[in-house]
Amino acid sequence: MNALGEKMEDEVQALVEKFIDGELPDVTYASEAAIGNVIDYSEGRTKYAEYLKTIPTVSFAGHKIALDCANGSAWTLGTEVFGSLNAEISVMGNIPDGVNINAGCGSTHLKKLQEFVLNNDVEAGFAFDGDADRCLAVDENGDVVNGDQIMYILAKYLKNKGELANDTLVTTVMSNFGLYKALDRIGVKYEKTAVGDRYVYENMCANGHCLGGEQSGHIIWSAYARTGDGILTAILTMCVLKETGKKLSELANEVEMFPQVLKNVVVDDKDTTLADPAVKASVTKCTEDLGDNGRVLLRKSGTEPVLRVMAEADTLENAEAQVDAMIEAMKVSGHLVKIK
Repeated sequence: MNALGEKMEDEVQALVEKFIDGELPDVTYASEAAIGNVIDYSEGRTKYAEYLKTIPTVSFAGHKIALDCANGSAWTLGTEVFGSLNAEISVMGNIPDGVNINAGCGSTHLKKLQEFVLNNDVEAGFAFDGDADRCLAVDENGDVVNGDQIMYILAKYLKNKGELANDTLVTTVMSNFGLYKALDRIGVKYEKTAVGDRYVYENMCANGHCLGGEQSGHIIWSAYARTGDGILTAILTMCVLKETGKKLSELANEVEMFPQVLKNVVVDDKDTTLADPAVKASVTKCTEDLGDNGRVLLRKSGTEPVLRVMAEADTLENAEAQVDAMIEAMKVSGHLVKIK
């Protein structure tokens, strides 16, 4: 984090890496007022928990909620915060042993939470990841509510209150086509950034937007935080449920998620492949074939000689066909090494 509680800038991270690698021997240290303060863990934890408790304007009394804390950093905070808001809570993933973080639990493994919610008459379940900056939900029917759907719920809520800055939601290129169709219906505009919540927040700051996030559950509501916060996301979602009087499934089902196919392909050179006329032509044709019923995306991996080939369409078969058509163009052009 930087001094403003935001994710550290890319250039600063690069300097830190150079210092660790011994490539930056002379470092100017902070002095006087620029020196940060060390806060005792228990004091910082208490301040954070007390802050979260002040956010809801309504009590959660009478609401049955399940939490999966991923045996991570939310393992005590989630219970404490929601308990203080008078919710009737059930908790799992709250027995960390130092090695079981995210192990078969949390936002990356939702099956146990889904089963618990479905079998115990629970109104909503919330699953965090290990460091609790992400949150996914499970509705009363045991169905997953992903980050795109949560963003839609929050965006519509703010739009109806006249509090969605610029009537705009900031997403990444990996958000589902169904989200955009749903946003169009309610008159909410949207931005698309590169993958990563840091890019979402940069766009929010640059353009004065107040809400953004990723399908994975990194969600930022700038009135309350400058980075993703899973517990905060769960609290805000429950506030919407409480104030609207609607079930989570009612709110989430307004977003019809389009079937998605994603394949990773190893190519000889990422930039050369993307610039190849035959590959570009295949992307154009697939886009035209889908029209208003889907989209395609070619995205470079940041660390491997890999392209991520994605399509969303009205049917899974159609999405698969579009992805295969783009990969075939890479093969014919001589760029394809293998499909991972």
